[in-house]
Amino acid sequence: MTAALRLSSETLARLQRPGTAVELPLLTADELSLGIVHFGIGAFHRAHQAVYTERAAAAEGETHWGILGVTGRTDAVALQLQPQDCLYGVLEKSASDTRLQLVSSVRDVAWPRRDSEQVVATLAASTTHLATLTITEKGYLRAPDGRIDLSLPAVVHDLALIDAELSGAALESGADGGGAASQTPIGLLVRGLARRHRNGVGAFSVVSCDNMVDNGGVTRRLVESLAAALPAGAEAAAFRRWLAASVTFPSTMVDRIAPATTDADRAEALELLGLQDDALVVAEPFSQWVIEDDFAGPRPAWQKAGAILTEDVAPYEMVKLRTLNATHSLLAWLGALSGHRTIASAVGDERLRALAVGVIDDDILPTLTAPAGIDLAEYRDSVLERFANPSLAHTTAQVAMDGSQKLPVRILGTVADRLAAGATPRGLALVVAAWIGYVAASTAPGGHTLDDPIAAQLQSTVGSETELREHPDAVVGRMLALPAVFPAEVGDSLAFREAVVAQLVTVQQLTGSRATG
Repeated sequence: MTAALRLSSETLARLQRPGTAVELPLLTADELSLGIVHFGIGAFHRAHQAVYTERAAAAEGETHWGILGVTGRTDAVALQLQPQDCLYGVLEKSASDTRLQLVSSVRDVAWPRRDSEQVVATLAASTTHLATLTITEKGYLRAPDGRIDLSLPAVVHDLALIDAELSGAALESGADGGGAASQTPIGLLVRGLARRHRNGVGAFSVVSCDNMVDNGGVTRRLVESLAAALPAGAEAAAFRRWLAASVTFPSTMVDRIAPATTDADRAEALELLGLQDDALVVAEPFSQWVIEDDFAGPRPAWQKAGAILTEDVAPYEMVKLRTLNATHSLLAWLGALSGHRTIASAVGDERLRALAVGVIDDDILPTLTAPAGIDLAEYRDSVLERFANPSLAHTTAQVAMDGSQKLPVRILGTVADRLAAGATPRGLALVVAAWIGYVAASTAPGGHTLDDPIAAQLQSTVGSETELREHPDAVVGRMLALPAVFPAEVGDSLAFREAVVAQLVTVQQLTGSRATG
């Protein structure tokens, strides 16, 4: 059997016209020059912001919004994209239809351990106007006070490189972590901004697209705190003044489900296109991007691609984080404990669906103010319908990861609001109980791997499944006392602790009758 040709500019140009289920790139690769640096070029960015950017550029006939993608810990995405001239497909799957959209807006990929200088130079170029980020909550390396965590050796390493950039000191280049390789995304970003300042280049916007409340404000505080930690001197002081005057940090809200790509997905894309795509991503048809209109300089006409530009992202952000993201986590933890491999299988379980609806109606919707044009009950139903899409193999394990990071953002603010209003949020207590049960299950022989930045601390605190079952009050008390996860107004609430203990009964009943979906 002859191996399929791999997707690239050349093979795509030679390909006979594909079927109607394939949408060709709106711009050719050689038309686009770099104007954006994106940190965290995983599946979500390629299925979301990169798609909006290509559509916006094509709508306006602008060819200067190509994207330099920056990878994370490995060069895996670079190895996927670069041999394909950075072309890739988005396999859009609904319950009844599948379409393939080819995207050309990503123009190059850099791996910081090897290509930090390329990233810094691009950030400092006068033709680059934006940096965007999808580095996940844990990629921001925040200390408890919201500033950059200066206790981390990687942050200290990057601080020295930023100081060298400001002074114009020569940096020894090297690969695989040597010399001038930045070690954190925020450090690499600030290093690029430092060179931009030193070169006398002006306005710049940094756009966080991660699921965090006030993600623009979070990013600003991290950047400013890293700049504030620079050794005293005229260069550092001038840089801080330049940051305040020249760089903005718009907040955003993003929404699109982009599950991990499977071999079956790749086979389906090959059948549609006739070319092998090693960088393929998968997504649902739904997509939303709400952006605070606070840019220091030029930006793509994202509104022409369907994005919402607004003065205040917060109402949209709150609806999404508290309804969609909180319910996603609940279904992941309860679903995994009940034996469901995918979110679609979990929401198809009438027991879990009923519990999710109860949590939304009883505890989440009372804390929300609907933005103009959004009906909260309709939004709830659309969320559950999207989760039920059988074509998206979004696994419960994938969504269940990083619980200690997700709880404060997605759930505990709502808990605090309900407690402040004099209500005991028993539905949200179920969400916390499900998370505790999920942590405990990871301690059992043959249990799942707990993917969390503080996994060892969580497992030590929870003890074991047996201890949770026999001494739920003590275990819940210890877990709610973790300051890295629970704010005092939640962790110190006796009523909420009692509600979590009571909801463990529901969790244990579901665990005791595991599904097979």
